[in-house]
Amino acid sequence: MDKLREAFDALRSGKFVLIFDSDSREAETDMMIASEHVTFESIRTLRKEAGGLICTTVPAEVWKKLDLPFLAELFAESYAKHPVLKVLAPNDLPYDTKSAFSLTINHRRTFTGIPDADRALTISEFSKLAKGLNGLDPALAREEFGRNFRAPGHVFLLNSQPGMLDDRRGHTELASALLKMGGMFPSATICEMMGDDGKALSKDKAQDYARRYGLNYLEGAEIIEAWQSSKWSQ
Repeated sequence: MDKLREAFDALRSGKFVLIFDSDSREAETDMMIASEHVTFESIRTLRKEAGGLICTTVPAEVWKKLDLPFLAELFAESYAKHPVLKVLAPNDLPYDTKSAFSLTINHRRTFTGIPDADRALTISEFSKLAKGLNGLDPALAREEFGRNFRAPGHVFLLNSQPGMLDDRRGHTELASALLKMGGMFPSATICEMMGDDGKALSKDKAQDYARRYGLNYLEGAEIIEAWQSSKWSQ
């Protein structure tokens, strides 16, 4: 539990935490930060030090209120009009049964949306919007969302499952659950760590990176165990 408390303290202060899912899943390490603490410097770090796809997780109560579809489901609804989407269905993933990908967005105050400052603005403003939705009528919430954001964009949204780690155990849920257990708003910005060999960064090298830079490194199993024993899993 000490490792988790240290991770909570790090996340509350706007620092990164590394999460390895499991050897039997993707076997990848993601670098994560609380979305509410994202700055252009943190996007630069994710881009240069992690190197994978920068994504932002969305808690279930938020994506339901904003009507953010799962991309695979949106594609499925378009099979008749675009048959190619059916043959592209992600039904052969050995490590998962449901992709978390939703829409991609840009804040309307961005230009192209891809520079570090643009993505930081999109993520931080989305986090502010998401945190302020409690008690707001869904129609008004969607109107506010559309007033401030456009799609498609350059920030990839990932819809977390309603039961988080009760329903799925990907990095989306691991990072979101970690924030929730730490008393923070459960939206994380995550990025896979890549190696220089053309593959995902190995577990050993990810652990070395964490030690070198004084970052907390957690195994997915540690987060799952804490979740199952906490009030959040009830």
